[in-house]
Amino acid sequence: MIIIDKALERRQNEGNPIRVAMVGAGFMARGIALQFFGAAQGMKLVAIGNRNLSGAVRAYAEAGVTQVVQVDTLTQLEDVIASGGYAVTDDALLLAVAEGIDVIIEVTGTIEFAAHVVLNAIQHNKHVILMNAELDGTVGPILKTYADKAGVIYTNADGDQPGVIMNLYRFVKGLGVKPVLCGNIKGLHDPYRNPTTQENFARQWGQKPSMVTSFADGSKISFEQAIVANSTHMRVGQRGMYGPTVPSGTQIQECVNLYPLDDLLEGPGIVDYVVGALPSPGVFVLGTHDHPMQKHYLNLYKLGTGPLYCFYTPYHLCHFEVPNTVARAALFGDATLAPAGAPIVEVVATAKIDLKMGQLLDGIGHYMTYGLCENADVARQENLLPIGLAEGCRLIRDVAKDAVLTFDDVEIPPGRLCDRLWNEQSERFFGMGQEARKREHVPAR
Repeated sequence: MIIIDKALERRQNEGNPIRVAMVGAGFMARGIALQFFGAAQGMKLVAIGNRNLSGAVRAYAEAGVTQVVQVDTLTQLEDVIASGGYAVTDDALLLAVAEGIDVIIEVTGTIEFAAHVVLNAIQHNKHVILMNAELDGTVGPILKTYADKAGVIYTNADGDQPGVIMNLYRFVKGLGVKPVLCGNIKGLHDPYRNPTTQENFARQWGQKPSMVTSFADGSKISFEQAIVANSTHMRVGQRGMYGPTVPSGTQIQECVNLYPLDDLLEGPGIVDYVVGALPSPGVFVLGTHDHPMQKHYLNLYKLGTGPLYCFYTPYHLCHFEVPNTVARAALFGDATLAPAGAPIVEVVATAKIDLKMGQLLDGIGHYMTYGLCENADVARQENLLPIGLAEGCRLIRDVAKDAVLTFDDVEIPPGRLCDRLWNEQSERFFGMGQEARKREHVPAR
């Protein structure tokens, strides 16, 4: 943080800000805009793209910017940026390809739409910051491959729980303590919640019911922990993770023995969560140390006698920290959180209700499915359907409530980029792209 603020101060004084564009203008995106104009220095939010143009205008207006220019073409967009103005557009792909933009922040929470934006941005040599664990947890590893080839940074954001976990993981590892569990603290987990049950809560906080549902039904935390796993090479101890529930108010230090010790100490460790603990909604990392004298020091510093030492961050501040991610990527080539190779954990679609042949599956955080973490090697062996690809698929057989869906249960709509990327990812890392294409019922490319 000390390095980041000094580097941004220098860019500010030089009149050479990092030029940032944002795709999305919902609740979280509006907070990011506020942060750019209220606290960030050395960077400029030059454009916002949103399918509903009024949302982009609102995001700027709430941040105190009332003079914006609506653009419909690439030339118009580049002219506004070059003149020092602020642009809004309903064509987000313009932001991905325009000159005069260094970094794209993607905040839509979509899969197919976001895949187009992110891939185009990478191919036009822009760093990509995601507040979109759903996209990253579905096709992140292949997008990271494209980013590496282009020489740009692909990363999730500081502030959201996966980024906070990864920062804590790096801190713990830097102490010489071996991280064996990366954990998330939740206040509620009920896989059968839906937009109707969550409508009042969503209205209270000005959020979409489907987004709030994805928090409650476990889909969001599954994606968050999956992308942590894909960055650390950790796994899950069982399908869905252990996710113990503790009495409300239990301190996180009291939860260290709720996970099977063998799962933690053997292999690369696991990702998981706990429900009901404090500090909520924070994150935690459990670690071990082998050196007897260092263990003595850790005990002196009130971390206990081991074998597990609990480190935690008592909050996650989401949009407040996104400018830090921009600076890390653009100035230092440092990704907050990015896949480290092949997928390690996937998020698989699970029936929230009894599903019937012929139905079209709805989206994440809706009525028909919820997401569960599964180790990628198991998911591929069992041909499980990623929930990130489930929306719009037609069921070709009945699926019972709580059963995990497979590719054999559905017909995937043709022509989607997300499927092409997933097939490419599977072929690259698991050698099974051709079979995935057959299941997609489209010709191999």
